[in-house]
Amino acid sequence: MREYRALALAANARVELDLIPDFDAAPPYEEVASTFGENAAGKALHFSRFSPGLVLADDSGLVVPALGGAPGVNSARYSGPNATDADRVRKLLLAMSGKMGEERRARFVCVLVLAEAGEARGVFSASAEGELLEAPRGQHGFGYDPIFFFPALGKTYAEISGEEKNLYSHRGKAFRKALQFLMAAPRESPV
Repeated sequence: MREYRALALAANARVELDLIPDFDAAPPYEEVASTFGENAAGKALHFSRFSPGLVLADDSGLVVPALGGAPGVNSARYSGPNATDADRVRKLLLAMSGKMGEERRARFVCVLVLAEAGEARGVFSASAEGELLEAPRGQHGFGYDPIFFFPALGKTYAEISGEEKNLYSHRGKAFRKALQFLMAAPRESPV
């Protein structure tokens, strides 16, 4: 939520972002789909049935072609349900052992879905291309940021500022697409 609010503020968007009221009381949604789009749509459609106005849901993660797309939709669960970011990075680095050059290509993917009353209103996606380093670098960010090298800036996502990350990241690009959609069709309902 902090990331999306910062993105909306940076874009001078007149969009109100709030958590779903009584979110903990809503029936949970289990992410079991095999694509980011299906997971994002499932969450948005599910929770829009329990909340007035538009609901925004996302699914995002890291895709490594040399690993058949892993960790992919399982990025947050790559090392098990209680694993830390460091555990996931260690597992990924082990899986990348011995891979060189093009085999180290990776991309972050984000799919955002806007839904209202159980119906999709918009789907927005973006990616950020990079490569995986052999060891973590940087102190910022989270998840795989310390090993995701972004060539356009010559740094890992963990070495860049929050403002730079919001400008170039998969999530930032997808959210700006959603904002353009929202700003083109003003609504009375908060997101």
